[in-house]
Amino acid sequence: MSNHLDLLSNPLKVETIQEIDNLDLPIMQKHHLRILAHCLQILKIINIDNSLEYQSKNPLREWCDNQSKKFDDKEFSNLFYEQLESTSKKLSTFSKKIGKNIEDLEIEDLVLLVEKR
Repeated sequence: MSNHLDLLSNPLKVETIQEIDNLDLPIMQKHHLRILAHCLQILKIINIDNSLEYQSKNPLREWCDNQSKKFDDKEFSNLFYEQLESTSKKLSTFSKKIGKNIEDLEIEDLVLLVEKR
């Protein structure tokens, strides 16, 4: 796996976090939006890595397993995988509904998803 340690500490750009913080949304919706944006960025990283390095049938599982090695914690890997897989499905379903590829989703799209909830 390529070295994304700087991205893993916070895959969201400071500008994205500030953009979310400046939205006129309740605090819980902002929190949900940050989580969705964070997961989306991880999925984009995995997709980039998948095109270059991963040859497994489940790059998301492999990526989570690689992350858990840093903590020597298999339970972390399983939980992280379940959460990312669930979010991936949610984002995929939503992106199809609005006629976009998941990689093309932007903050404005995620705001629509959070507000519909």
